[in-house]
Amino acid sequence: MRILSVDLGTSNTVAVLSAHGRPPRVVEVDGSANMPSAVFATEDGTIMVGRDAERRARLDPTRFEPNPKRRIDEQTLLLGTDVIPVTEVLAAILRRVLDETTRQLGGELPDEVRLTHPAQWGQTRRNVLLSAARLAGMGGNLVLVPEPVAAAAHFASFPGKTLAPGQALAVYDLGAGTFDVAIVGATPNGGFTVVAEDGLPDLGGLDVDQALLVHVGREVSHKDPQRWQRVLRPESTPDRRTRRALQEDVKAAKEALSRHPQTEVPMPEPFEDVLVTRGELEALVRPSMLRSVELMARVVRSAGMTPDRLAGIYLVGGSSRLPLVGSLIAEKLGVVPGSLDQPETAVALGAQHVASDGISSRTQGVEGQVAAGTGAHPGVSGPYAPPPQQVASIPGYAGGGPGQSGGFPQSGYPNSGPQQVQQPAPANFPTYSLAGQGAGDKAPASKKKPLVIGAIAAVVVLIAAGLTYFLTSSSATTYTADECKVPGAADDKGLTGCLRQLAGKIADTGDCKPGMGNGPAKPAEDLGVTSTCSAPGRAGTQVTYLQSDSADKLKAYTDGLLKAAGGDRTEAKWVGNALEGQYSSAAGRNAAVLVFTVTDRPLVGFIYQVPAEGQNPTPGELADYFEKSVQPGE
Repeated sequence: MRILSVDLGTSNTVAVLSAHGRPPRVVEVDGSANMPSAVFATEDGTIMVGRDAERRARLDPTRFEPNPKRRIDEQTLLLGTDVIPVTEVLAAILRRVLDETTRQLGGELPDEVRLTHPAQWGQTRRNVLLSAARLAGMGGNLVLVPEPVAAAAHFASFPGKTLAPGQALAVYDLGAGTFDVAIVGATPNGGFTVVAEDGLPDLGGLDVDQALLVHVGREVSHKDPQRWQRVLRPESTPDRRTRRALQEDVKAAKEALSRHPQTEVPMPEPFEDVLVTRGELEALVRPSMLRSVELMARVVRSAGMTPDRLAGIYLVGGSSRLPLVGSLIAEKLGVVPGSLDQPETAVALGAQHVASDGISSRTQGVEGQVAAGTGAHPGVSGPYAPPPQQVASIPGYAGGGPGQSGGFPQSGYPNSGPQQVQQPAPANFPTYSLAGQGAGDKAPASKKKPLVIGAIAAVVVLIAAGLTYFLTSSSATTYTADECKVPGAADDKGLTGCLRQLAGKIADTGDCKPGMGNGPAKPAEDLGVTSTCSAPGRAGTQVTYLQSDSADKLKAYTDGLLKAAGGDRTEAKWVGNALEGQYSSAAGRNAAVLVFTVTDRPLVGFIYQVPAEGQNPTPGELADYFEKSVQPGE
């Protein structure tokens, strides 16, 4: 089993691989355990990643984004003059990790990919991450793991650190972009549950960098105020290069102050270098760090606990290296925190220790969870509602859990753990070949004459059938976008020529009938020409094709289908039969839906399934099925 876990961070991305029975190890990209999450868009449309992106940033900083994860709520990024979807930017980062992992595996792909995410991320942000992973080619077996659960699993993987039943661990996660704190407790099955969590979206390593930049600016700006303003607000390429270099030097100085009492920040001309001390930096960031510690104290109280009852306070995230963090926690909470490994790699390593054998694909209305709790903790607050979460198990660990003697309180907060959101398509999905294939096979010469005549007759019949197929098959005729703007005449199956092009082989092999049937997906208004076909190899599932004179009308209807299905969502592009577009897949407790649109014409299709008892479709499974059995071929 080859398992790849990826912690896509604000500043750096860390990947860990376990394969061939060997212990998990960090995947080094460009010779380093930490790959910068930076991206650079070249003029020819290529997205460069990591250190290559940082090097290119000095040539044209307008095409550079150092922290794309911080912009996950934006649909697009403007890099230079190019507008690029956020999913494609994040996919480029994940693809670089996957390419290096595949190279180290001798060309093999991982069997499973685990993606970590902040516990406070809601469905929309998780969907962006899933879509990026699928665009990156990470396959059909994706698992989401909340970061505090991965951190707790990493903590408990060390000898003597296993959490006893009912014990809880506080995870203090100070990354580059955000601060998150969670109280994670042991569950009866040897897993973990997030008892309470909160965070500060405006506190991270980048904010520390900014505070230090402002400080050095106060020291030098009086020498040439106009020049300093050009550094802070660059308008020319040389000025942007200067600012970028200064930001890197300030970040390096901050990191050096975690190891040394003082260091110098190189400054651009005409300014002199600035000597900064650890005391000066701590004075700058002490109010912000104190906010994080006070928030952690409130979260501990909201979990019905006191700091002395915790199994420990675990520091993760690169910015937790600041010595001030540990001293403030010890001062305010009376507990000395610990960090058992490189704090930057703890989450990615911990995701390897989260067992996926307890994953269930249907709970609490969100696809891919493991049901083990209901409701939300009343004391949890923050800018984003905590997503429904799950149990995560550590292999070989067993014990009691909440409710037992000495256990943490029954808060009713959702259990937290891996979310199985992608699954490979079932092996029994059928494949199709063109009708008439094999018609040219010759009968053996030793056969008697009547058999030869029969074979010739059979060949004639098969050739005729093949000719008929060629003349009527959707693959024989393609239509332009202009020809599909207005629906044409439909045949007895309810298919126009444009719809036949979209339906591909299903137009001839499926049991297609005009209209949308009488199922739950039947619209209340006329959408145009419609045809509904049986889904090949998938009982209880139908594929519906629609053509209208209004793409907006179709989008409004299919968006409603996806929203009604609920759960996590998977998105990717598709190409086939001289068409191209995008598909979106969603699956909840009551329905599973995949919508596939055509980029330049008012055509759409959707797969709709009402799960029967025992069926647990996921967005990833539906996406794999579409690509194998429904997507029109070339």
